[in-house]
Amino acid sequence: MPQAKKRELPIWLLVAILLAVVFFWLITTNGQYAQILNTLQKGIGVTLFVTFVSFALACILGLAVAMARGARNRAIREIATFYTEIVRGVPILVLLFYIAFVGAPQLVALYNFAMSPLVDAGVIEKLLVRDLSMTWRAIIALTIGYSAFIAEIFRAGIESVSSGQVEAARALGLSRWQTFRFVVWPQALKNILPPLGNDFVAMIKDSALVSVLGVQDITQLGKIYSSSTFQFFETYNVVAFLYLTMTVSLSLFVRALENHLKRSHTNQQN
Repeated sequence: MPQAKKRELPIWLLVAILLAVVFFWLITTNGQYAQILNTLQKGIGVTLFVTFVSFALACILGLAVAMARGARNRAIREIATFYTEIVRGVPILVLLFYIAFVGAPQLVALYNFAMSPLVDAGVIEKLLVRDLSMTWRAIIALTIGYSAFIAEIFRAGIESVSSGQVEAARALGLSRWQTFRFVVWPQALKNILPPLGNDFVAMIKDSALVSVLGVQDITQLGKIYSSSTFQFFETYNVVAFLYLTMTVSLSLFVRALENHLKRSHTNQQN
């Protein structure tokens, strides 16, 4: 039997933990760092809210686009492909500005036009552009931006399932939905989860871009605090520490999940 590969000691992880302990000690013993952390912790909730909501909506939209790209109707396939290719070619920062200052007013106008009978009847009030907060404009932009990349992840995962299994399921009398639900999706999910987790980690970092819209996340609060106290070194140390804590933790979780899926797949083959 082949000898099991010896697991190497993750030196980088030990160094990262050591730095985290040192920095945590600085925060608890240094009044300046403690004050900065107390100020920035208000933005942690905003950062996590924007990230989780945007990612959940992007997954839903991405799955819909991926399914559309595999549709029988050519027009639907072309529209989904056009959406994916165009959105992936636009930088997230540009998309944030476009949605916030161009798309949002048009969306409000479309809503008011669709709801005009109810508005005229006095059932609901007319929506104003300022009623759509910058936080939700940022969420919409991140949702659209990431849905195109996630759609490709879903499409690749779905296409990784052999067509023979799909044909066998259809031969057994399963409908297209039943085939997708019971045959394609469980197998595709194993290939989808690792890259999907990496995109989630990337979204946490890209959520810092919403600070350009004035959203009170970690980056924006750090920018305001450092510009008022001139403690740029200390402030951005704490900002980097908070983002690293979130991203490294999630990266380790994604890696553990990937290893678990590999072991499960190996056990099934044996």
